Amino acid sequence: MDNKTAFVSEFILVGFTDIRWQQILLFLFLLITYLLTLVGNILIISVTLINYRLQTPMYFFLRNFSLVEIGFTSSSVPKVLFNLASGTNTISVAGCFAQSFFYFIVGTTEFFLLATMSFDRYVAICNPLHYMVIMNSRFCTQLVLGSWILSFLYVIVPLVLLFRLPFCGPNVIDHFFCDSIPLVKLACTNTQVLELLDFFLATFSVLGTLTVIIVSYVKIISTIMHIPSTVGRQKAFSTCASHVIVVFITYGSCIFMYVKPAKSRGPDLSKTVGVLNNVVSPLLNPFIYSLRNKQVKEALKDAIEQRTMFSRIFK
Repeated sequence: MDNKTAFVSEFILVGFTDIRWQQILLFLFLLITYLLTLVGNILIISVTLINYRLQTPMYFFLRNFSLVEIGFTSSSVPKVLFNLASGTNTISVAGCFAQSFFYFIVGTTEFFLLATMSFDRYVAICNPLHYMVIMNSRFCTQLVLGSWILSFLYVIVPLVLLFRLPFCGPNVIDHFFCDSIPLVKLACTNTQVLELLDFFLATFSVLGTLTVIIVSYVKIISTIMHIPSTVGRQKAFSTCASHVIVVFITYGSCIFMYVKPAKSRGPDLSKTVGVLNNVVSPLLNPFIYSLRNKQVKEALKDAIEQRTMFSRIFK
């Protein structure tokens, strides 16, 4: 079996299409989207670091979430761009495993961070007098580090089991990146136990963190409804609106991809949802937060004005 396993040295990623002009159009679309994603998230990170008004736990988590989004989209999109530009569709076994490893580590961290951000909003709205005491800098740092550590511990066992599978025959992955579901199908051994483990872990990570978010927002809404002032209720809702939209987009696509049984998904539809999850969602997130958040918009405006002023001085 070891000799057979060594036979497969690379995988073939089917991607989206074999028609060259369509590949070029897809390359341009993904390249522009990827660059906008990087610029948008880097801008959020920079603004929340520089502006003194954004030195709060909420924007600390937003900054880390933007960093996670950069890592998440970068785990798959650069390889897709390279294959589309070069006309190739191969990836080495080591490269495929590395891509899968970073994709699931960063993706699971995203779930834990979204749950953490909802907890932050819960404390801010339901316990405003104790907010700065509870959400101190040390605790916030621990929450972020804990999200990364929990993510690693959560996915390392199924990933190790995946990487130890023997691949001795078909090497065609019907996807545009090394997702675990089509990859497991290529193993030349019984993978029912691993598939069941993957399904349950995906279900618990997605639905578990989603439960935390739902419970937090049930309590938040209950508290907001007791605010006597209409202006106060609108202000409280506005601080949560961006996070709710991001949660809806992220969890909607991930539930379809990993919580829904694999046999009920068609490959073409999975690729479409994969683009939404890997490319579109990381692009929309910084714009959602910046366009719906008054403080972020003011910080961006200040940064642009300062840059304009400095450019005029040096001219």
